[in-house]
Amino acid sequence: MYAAPFDYFRAGSLDEAHQLLQKHPGAKLLAGGHSLIPLLKMRLTSASALVDIGRIKELKGITSKDGTIRIGALATHAEVASSDVLKTSCPMLAEAASQIGDPQVRNCGTVGGNVAHADPASDLPTVFTALEARFTAAGPKGTRTISAADFFHGMMTTALDEREILTGVEFAACKSGDGTAYEKFTHPASRYAVVGAAAVVSVKGGVCSAARVAAGGLLPAATRLPSVEAALAGAKASAETAAKAADLVGKHLGGDVLEDVYASADYRRAMAIVFVKRALARAFERAARAA
Repeated sequence: MYAAPFDYFRAGSLDEAHQLLQKHPGAKLLAGGHSLIPLLKMRLTSASALVDIGRIKELKGITSKDGTIRIGALATHAEVASSDVLKTSCPMLAEAASQIGDPQVRNCGTVGGNVAHADPASDLPTVFTALEARFTAAGPKGTRTISAADFFHGMMTTALDEREILTGVEFAACKSGDGTAYEKFTHPASRYAVVGAAAVVSVKGGVCSAARVAAGGLLPAATRLPSVEAALAGAKASAETAAKAADLVGKHLGGDVLEDVYASADYRRAMAIVFVKRALARAFERAARAA
């Protein structure tokens, strides 16, 4: 199937992109295009125009300064996966990016496009939720910062306004005694996450002082698991602790667990326990090495 007709414009700057969005109501942004183009071809969405922002230099790059990592919205998954900064300061983000799609997808797909699309089975929303990341968005009324907790509203729905452009994401780099890990049950065809689990732990003297845990692929949006986190605080950083905490995953899933021809809701619930346990155990191992 072919997409409905649309105009095409390439923006050379963020200001020009905003002008084009204002001039062409119903226009959509094009970055890597791996989510948008299939939707257009299947006529699940339409656009009066595509505004290509893929060459705007100010939206690219991965930097680390004063304990904060910033990733430009146009950084590709391949750049994230191969970043020495991220391999050192946030290993789970690099490993999550390395598991997205195939080499073509990773070399063209972008961080900004991925999170703005907000597919519940995507990897990065889960990781950024666990990292308590902050997203920056620029629009007609200026620039604002949106926390990950407020950014993802549901199935392919975010806090971004129609004319806002996601410019980047920031989060704290790992410190001594911190450990991160991402584990997922991969769909064999699409490589999306049937279930994904991201864990960030802080360990001192063999005891977990704090933890942030998020799960994806289960609900319409990536979600934190407060009961799991509470069970970890003050407990021994061990595989046994990880297993006991993971058993509490079901408290936060309710009756909205996703279901499809590949995995039932009950199967996803069961796998969530397994993959949260694995993510926590590996995060503890990394924290021990980083102490």
